[in-house]
Amino acid sequence: MLAAAQALDLSVLAEHGLFAGFDAACFAEGSLNTFMGLGREAWDETRAVATRLLDAGEGELRDNAALREQALLPLPGLQVHMPAKIGDYTDFYSSREHATNVGIMFRGADNALQPNWLHLPVGYHGRASSIVVSGTEVRRPAGQVQPDPEQPPLHAPTKMLDFELEMAFFVGPGTEMGEPISMENADDHIFGMCLMNDWSARDIQKWEYVPLGPFGAKNFATTISPWVVPMAALEPFRCATSAVEQVEPAPLPYLADPSYGSYDIGLEVTLQSEQMDEPHVISRSNFRHLYWSIRQQLVHHSVTGCNMNPGDLLGSGTISGDNEGSYGSMLELAWMGTKPLEMPTGETRASIQDGDTLGMNAVCERDDVPFKVGFGECNGRILPHTA
Repeated sequence: MLAAAQALDLSVLAEHGLFAGFDAACFAEGSLNTFMGLGREAWDETRAVATRLLDAGEGELRDNAALREQALLPLPGLQVHMPAKIGDYTDFYSSREHATNVGIMFRGADNALQPNWLHLPVGYHGRASSIVVSGTEVRRPAGQVQPDPEQPPLHAPTKMLDFELEMAFFVGPGTEMGEPISMENADDHIFGMCLMNDWSARDIQKWEYVPLGPFGAKNFATTISPWVVPMAALEPFRCATSAVEQVEPAPLPYLADPSYGSYDIGLEVTLQSEQMDEPHVISRSNFRHLYWSIRQQLVHHSVTGCNMNPGDLLGSGTISGDNEGSYGSMLELAWMGTKPLEMPTGETRASIQDGDTLGMNAVCERDDVPFKVGFGECNGRILPHTA
């Protein structure tokens, strides 16, 4: 019954008393935080009610014109908002291919991966205040850069603006400080996933990141898709992480996952310049390329007793595949500017330019599954820097 260009308003269903197992007034709130924190029983009931009402053979919504008109909304007329009030944001570095590529560029092939990389999910704390929803324009940042290693740094707009193809997951029920999340109950604390572009200023990052990592190079903007896909919807697309084996070295016991695996989520990155009539695909990858799973990321994040809260966002880190067309950043695609990408208009790109719109899409589809799951768009257009 639900057309591809419609959304189901759960607050309307709540007003009509269609949810019995929890306080569904949360659907009238301005974010999903309360619902995220309710846990699996509320999530499962919501999914079951929505699935039943949208079944073509079910008449409760189909045959009630007034309810149908209220509850089914055309997507073109909707304004998207941030899905949650994000209190804390953490970004990981979990693609072995991406980490290896960056290591080769900056340290050489013999020292591509840092000694800790295969032992733990490397991550850093990001800035939640500058996470924005798809469609939000992003201003080119300025910061300290050092174009000439023999000269002092200077303050200037970034000349190496980049994207990072990522996905992210929202935390569900929170935890108390001092209470780690174990692998056995990790799934109970993962609500759902969205697309994410962690914009990066590579020249700012190169100067600032030693010894503590990126700071101003990352904090100016992170774009996410407005739609959060519950983990239950991704179950038909669960897969073993083929070509990824955590054997040598084996993870420490607290990170060992007997259900180690991932999800088959096709990813696509497009770029559209002001001279182009339509977006041009510059990368195709897949979420299953990640070495460290989202379960392992959450467990490691909380192993120290770090408390988690509903609506916290954890990014996957850049997702790169094993061939040049599947790399998840311009840094890799253009290999530090030595292999600029050619656009259909004859333009070339080694970094994102003013006026460019960078888009990301994701979809789950398999021949043996009778439906697809999409994540919506994750788009952002770059505005010129203003002093």
